[in-house]
Amino acid sequence: MNPLVLPDIDLNKELSKCKSMEDLVGKNGLMQKLFGGIIQQFLEAEMEDHLGRERYERQNSIDKNYRNGYSSKNIKSSFGEVEVNVPRDRKAEFEPKIVKKYETVCNELDKKVIGLYARGMSVDDIKSEIDELYGVDISPSMISKITDKVLDTATAWQNRALDPIYPIVYMDAIHFKVREEHRIVSKAAYICMALDMKGYKDILGIWIGEQEGAKFWLSVCNDLKNRGVKDILLACMDGLKGLPEAIKAVFPEVNIQSCVIHQIRNSIKYIASKDIKTFMKDLKAVYQAINETVASQALQSLESKWGDKYPIVIQSWNNNWENLSTYFDFPQEIRRIIYTTNALEGFNRQLRKFTKIRTVFPTDDSLRKALYLATEQIMIKWTSPRQNWGSTLAQLSIMFEERINQHI
Repeated sequence: MNPLVLPDIDLNKELSKCKSMEDLVGKNGLMQKLFGGIIQQFLEAEMEDHLGRERYERQNSIDKNYRNGYSSKNIKSSFGEVEVNVPRDRKAEFEPKIVKKYETVCNELDKKVIGLYARGMSVDDIKSEIDELYGVDISPSMISKITDKVLDTATAWQNRALDPIYPIVYMDAIHFKVREEHRIVSKAAYICMALDMKGYKDILGIWIGEQEGAKFWLSVCNDLKNRGVKDILLACMDGLKGLPEAIKAVFPEVNIQSCVIHQIRNSIKYIASKDIKTFMKDLKAVYQAINETVASQALQSLESKWGDKYPIVIQSWNNNWENLSTYFDFPQEIRRIIYTTNALEGFNRQLRKFTKIRTVFPTDDSLRKALYLATEQIMIKWTSPRQNWGSTLAQLSIMFEERINQHI
């Protein structure tokens, strides 16, 4: 391939005309002219490499391929829109690499559009931003096509192989509005976050369905199993309908912990303001007890004192006690990790931040790619294991020695 040369431009003369950054990198600026010329040089060099000879060289074989003129093409780039002439060959075998067939937006601009989409900007806002920054007019349909390229990556991520065992997982669902068959429906995004054996947070998957229920949660748990998960030690959740039964069906030995914080919040909703201070003092004796025996006694005392006045609250604690009290079996460092789903709630809040501009998603795929891109942005910051994970893992390794050794 011949060495690349700059287009035929008097660089010093052109630079002297530049009085501002706009003249240099803005619409119709010097960088735009240089970029088009460089792309053209690349195309010429690629054609020469494809034919195996210089531009005007001829060889005396009837089997040899030859040039066959050019086809013009406009390329949108971060330096503006440039016109290039793509060489053709008689056998129509030439496949340019620098500017692929049917490609009208360079990869660099693709990345910028996808980056803006990932940060929650609407299609109209992205169109305005690209036009203002680079003087490039990109249609909404073009933006959708560019961001659709993410779907293959999102699908590969969603179906990637997982670890055989996870010490702790958190499961939850958040809801979004999606347009479907000329109406707007509520779709649930089912999310599974995990702490792996090294203490790092990971999102194992995001599944989109119409409503929460045991059947869908069962499909989520089976998907985790099909992707390589053999065992989960502790699963933390917030009273999700059908989830405890579903996860037990797939991972029979899992220990389930319902979120104590959510249980407390739900209880307070039914307590009269004049009673909240006294009631909460009595309730603390339950969830802050040193072990389950003391906690059960405190719950009985709570029922004796408040049962007649707030039967719904007391009944809720009794009905859910099996899953609410799991954390009493563990030392304090593990209790702090599993008694609440705040870790996953924090992730959900960040998802909302990235998607809040889009009040309604046009399709499931548009929701799927938005959630994947937001997840990718959020997980960039997850570079360290959980604090004091070494001591936590040591405790878990003793308590679940046989199960951990079976899969590690």
